[in-house]
Amino acid sequence: MTALRFETLGTIDYLDAWELQKQVHAEVVAGTRPDTVLLLEHPPTYTAGKRTDAHERPMDPGGAPVIDVDRGGKITFHGPGQLVAYPIVRLPDHVKVVDFVRRLEEAMIRTCADLGVATARVPGRSGVWLQADPPTGSGTGRPERKIAAIGLRVSQGVTMHGVAMNCDVEMSWYDRFVPCGISDAGVTSLTLETGRDITVAETSPLLTAHLRSYLAWGPYAATPDYEPRPEPAHGPRIQLLTPAK
Repeated sequence: MTALRFETLGTIDYLDAWELQKQVHAEVVAGTRPDTVLLLEHPPTYTAGKRTDAHERPMDPGGAPVIDVDRGGKITFHGPGQLVAYPIVRLPDHVKVVDFVRRLEEAMIRTCADLGVATARVPGRSGVWLQADPPTGSGTGRPERKIAAIGLRVSQGVTMHGVAMNCDVEMSWYDRFVPCGISDAGVTSLTLETGRDITVAETSPLLTAHLRSYLAWGPYAATPDYEPRPEPAHGPRIQLLTPAK
């Protein structure tokens, strides 16, 4: 098996990174490039997946572009302080798309654990979550909150797009839209949850190590899920394309 290649690219405009993804995807499909994970940050950008409803888009995007993209899922935000990983990899025959999603989520869950933040999946909702705080005498506590998002596309057996982990991103951007189409939960960052500044530079090598492990396609023990919750249902969050016959 060819070793998984990681490329750290710094901050790249979203559309430029999308073109790069397409180029890398074509090379992986053709067999001229090994499986590759692109690690980067974006300037402030909203990206709307295939399932995004009109009311979920930002009324005032604050100068950030809103870009319709060819991945599954709904609308999300990318910006400085958020670690983005685009795995462009050929799925082995024994690995189903759902298993690939779970491996990406597990890599992020383990990365959060390395940094002292307990997270898990919420069945019915994509990404990586923190549990709701228990009620207190002065209130109900914080709701469930997402710390990492995921949205993918699979074409010719090779993946595109990927995951985004909030490290020290400016959270006010999330006040302008309905993140991932879920209005009854919150969004958070590693910095907010730990009370110290956790940067992309600190997080990146941890996520890299876990992605390298889980994308070696061996068996693994999954972190137990939180309580299932429904997500608005408008179709799959992963776009699957099959070759024309």
